[in-house]
Amino acid sequence: MANLKIKLVKSLNGRLDKHIATAKSLGLTKIGAETVQPDNPQTRGKIAKIAYLVSVTEE
Repeated sequence: MANLKIKLVKSLNGRLDKHIATAKSLGLTKIGAETVQPDNPQTRGKIAKIAYLVSVTEE
């Protein structure tokens, strides 16, 4: 199964609480933090919600 490498590229300061919670559910807390998540509809939905904060590459 494919995986996605997600990197937080913008700060969470001043963002909506829901967006901060979404980033933390993906394991992203600081700028530059990276995580590998499975490529499934749930992960894609979370990425879509905070797309302006993250960069995504496929592994």
